[in-house]
Amino acid sequence: MAELVPDAEELLRAGCRLFRERFGGDPDVAGCGPGRVNLIGEHTDYNDGFVLPMALPMVTLVVGRRSGGDLVTLCTDSPDADAPARTQFPVPSLETPLRPGLPKWANYVKGVVAHFPGGCPGFDAVVISSVPLGGGLSSSASLEVAAFTFLEALTGRASQKLSDKALVCQRAEHEFAGMPCGIMDQFISVMGKRGNALLIDCRSLESQLVPLDDPELVVLVTNSAVKHELSGSEYPTRRRQCEQAAQALGKKSLRDATIADLQALQDRVPGVVLQRARHVISEIARTEEAARALQARDYRKFGTLMVESHASLRTDYEVSCPELDQLVNAAVEVEGVLGSRMTGGGFGGCTVTIVYKNAVEKVIANIKAKYRGNPKFYLCVPSDGARVLSV
Repeated sequence: MAELVPDAEELLRAGCRLFRERFGGDPDVAGCGPGRVNLIGEHTDYNDGFVLPMALPMVTLVVGRRSGGDLVTLCTDSPDADAPARTQFPVPSLETPLRPGLPKWANYVKGVVAHFPGGCPGFDAVVISSVPLGGGLSSSASLEVAAFTFLEALTGRASQKLSDKALVCQRAEHEFAGMPCGIMDQFISVMGKRGNALLIDCRSLESQLVPLDDPELVVLVTNSAVKHELSGSEYPTRRRQCEQAAQALGKKSLRDATIADLQALQDRVPGVVLQRARHVISEIARTEEAARALQARDYRKFGTLMVESHASLRTDYEVSCPELDQLVNAAVEVEGVLGSRMTGGGFGGCTVTIVYKNAVEKVIANIKAKYRGNPKFYLCVPSDGARVLSV
């Protein structure tokens, strides 16, 4: 059976209860940021390429009120967050700028507070989420975007440009979480629209809604229950390898390279760097082709491109793992499955599968029979992006 995900209003009620327990009294403001699943276009965002994510019904909320002073007090009830579950820090000033520290979960909020345009007052808030941590569904970006949206409502200062909001949240992750991520996660969390995926050009920051609203199709997200932490060495290493390949070709980024350029790389870079470049160049092309297929409602073509994407991530980019491969293989065995692939940074986390609704239970049953772990399943529809919820 698929997991039942609480909707944003249900999660809000739980957040208000938690706030009353921790602070006494009622909150005034709630900011909501969704997680995301990337349908195709993995590890292309920091190479100036294209990505095709959708916002999820799983969300993170920051619920709170002004404290009347210059301190920020944060609490979370997440059992997966590092201790302590309650932390406090002053609002930043020229004399006392904010710095990352412990607990790690609070750094995502600290980074947003540090870079929020015009500054912010002290506040008390709780963080509550239905986005699985470490599952490749961008729990970090959903927290950053929820925090920024909360501060917009708290101060009455909304961003003039949504892209500016996403860029502040990305900066928070770079500087306070130490993760040199691309723009995709924050962008889709800010700009998602119900019934649509979003094709994002990570160079120009232009985006295009792509309908994904066929009532016969389901997006099945399967959590491998294998946790990963991308701030380890693997993610920055992949990024450096891509930069090395682009430099060897005399390109600004691999966005400007073609498959034909790979021939010129063979004698200039180590074989592993060639592999990384081959994945990125082919994945950028696959993502553009996938968006066209989705626009044309050619779901079989779209699914074929998803499977090709997974093979490239497994073999050339080497960010899959046995558990993710098992999940993908078990899914594509079932009639009615159009495509399946790992999603997110890799080394664990989730897969995403496009399947006809009448085949969902067969897919889940086959995965449970073939997978050695204890997977969790989420039936998802493309959902709305960041928003303020009425408390």
